[in-house]
Amino acid sequence: MFQKTLETQTTDAQKEKWLPLVHGVKIIGTYAQTEMGHGTHLRGLETTATYDPATQEFILNSPTVTSIKWWPGGLGKTSNHAIVLAQLYTQGQCKGLHAFIVPIRQLGTHKPLPGITVGDIGPKFGYDEMDNGYLKMDNFRIPRENMLMKYAQVEPDGTYVKPLSDKLTYGTMVFIRSLIVGDAARSLSQACTIAIRYSAVRHQSELKPGEPEPQILDYQTQQYKLFPLLATAYAFHFVGAYMKDTYRRISGDINEGDLSGLPELHALTAGLKAFTSWTASAGIEECRMACGGHGYSRCSGIPDIYVTFTPSCTYEGENTVMMLQTARFLVKSYNQVISGQRVTGMVSYLNDLSRQRIQPQHVAARTVTVRINDPVSLVEAYKARAAWFVEAAAKNLQAELNHRKSKEDAWNRTSVDLVRASEAHCHYVIVKLFTAKLSEISNAAVRAVMTELCLLYALYGISKNTGDFLQAGILTDAQITQVNQRVKELLAIIRPNAVALVDSFDFHDVHLGSVLGRYDGNVYENMFEWAKKSPLNNTEVHESFHKHLKPMQAKL
Repeated sequence: MFQKTLETQTTDAQKEKWLPLVHGVKIIGTYAQTEMGHGTHLRGLETTATYDPATQEFILNSPTVTSIKWWPGGLGKTSNHAIVLAQLYTQGQCKGLHAFIVPIRQLGTHKPLPGITVGDIGPKFGYDEMDNGYLKMDNFRIPRENMLMKYAQVEPDGTYVKPLSDKLTYGTMVFIRSLIVGDAARSLSQACTIAIRYSAVRHQSELKPGEPEPQILDYQTQQYKLFPLLATAYAFHFVGAYMKDTYRRISGDINEGDLSGLPELHALTAGLKAFTSWTASAGIEECRMACGGHGYSRCSGIPDIYVTFTPSCTYEGENTVMMLQTARFLVKSYNQVISGQRVTGMVSYLNDLSRQRIQPQHVAARTVTVRINDPVSLVEAYKARAAWFVEAAAKNLQAELNHRKSKEDAWNRTSVDLVRASEAHCHYVIVKLFTAKLSEISNAAVRAVMTELCLLYALYGISKNTGDFLQAGILTDAQITQVNQRVKELLAIIRPNAVALVDSFDFHDVHLGSVLGRYDGNVYENMFEWAKKSPLNNTEVHESFHKHLKPMQAKL
């Protein structure tokens, strides 16, 4: 994040000064935004940067214990500079959150600079190799030129020049959130690779008396656990690639002065970051349990995947808050449609809604003809579901407002509905993008397999959210029964290709770090060798026997 912020938020002169130092590893940086008392709520950040025109310097302060920067990776012991997000004060006024390049350790000695208190925050749930740190600043001065000034500037006399859009300063966060979608795909793919390979190696119980124990991957229940996750991993790969391309495209537009794509980019990255990280985190744990008892061993590799990925549900924006940010965009888009305007992009489906004035009554059901073996038809079903939830949430919000509640109270009282609307919207986007990808696959055999995965992803999502599709009048009871049956049929169809599908992720053993998920399938011999390397096996008799167990036995 440090380098990306320098590349995107600095002037040309600042780039010339700082980037060569970064590329030459003279400067090792971190991105210090989160504080002990505030994370996702950026406006609540308390760190201050007060401009002193007499010296043309900013004075940085951590005025409270809750304002101490907390969690930045590499801050604890590694970094010598930080990009600090602070509330800018100039000419007696607060101008909001801005970014500053702050030296924190002396080059050469690496000792903290005067006015800087910095260290490691201590052990965490996992990811112990990362020195997440804290940073406290006491009247620490930096030159005016250390403010990142591509969009907003403070002139030598303290005059503030505001940016075209306040959201431009949040570009790095939008970028990282778009990357998390790809991270979700990779982490879930790794877990699926381990669990499916191991399920092909592991033999257990009997399907028929007297016959050899079958591979556990032949059990429908095991397929039902793993194959929808495999389909999800592929879906997230395609969505991650789309988000990367979209970010690049809209960033190019922004550089040309076109900010029209920024609101949807912000909403889409926030919602998909939350949707994919929630799903992947739960899916990784499902893969661990699908490996039985051995999945709990670190030799499986899945515990390390889980503890490394699961923080993404809370960093770079807590997921529920991210969903509510997406909901703000959805409600705004809905209100535009109701007022007679047309919306574009991924919310264009809202144009199909009637132009009637918002009423608090129950939302009318949508008539949709759904063909459960046609991915394009399933996209329409998910589209109808998203529209239904967005409209329901918007009408419930209006109903709360009609009760003379403040906007804030009305929003809070409707927040569960709003999150569900965002989830439905994100689910629709993923099904839409997965389906669109099918037409780009030229190889007929590969396209057939991908179509099966796409169908499984879409139909499994319906089976897990049947109430939504029934309540909205999108599907009938009979169709839901067909969906559930088709899901089971697809499990059997996908089974012969399951191992090849995870092999195609091309994770080398050294990167997978799993005994259970080895490419050669030689699990048990290597599990025994792995266990023998445990530090407790360095001696035949552990010192605790002589120190504790033997004296206790002597007393009995």
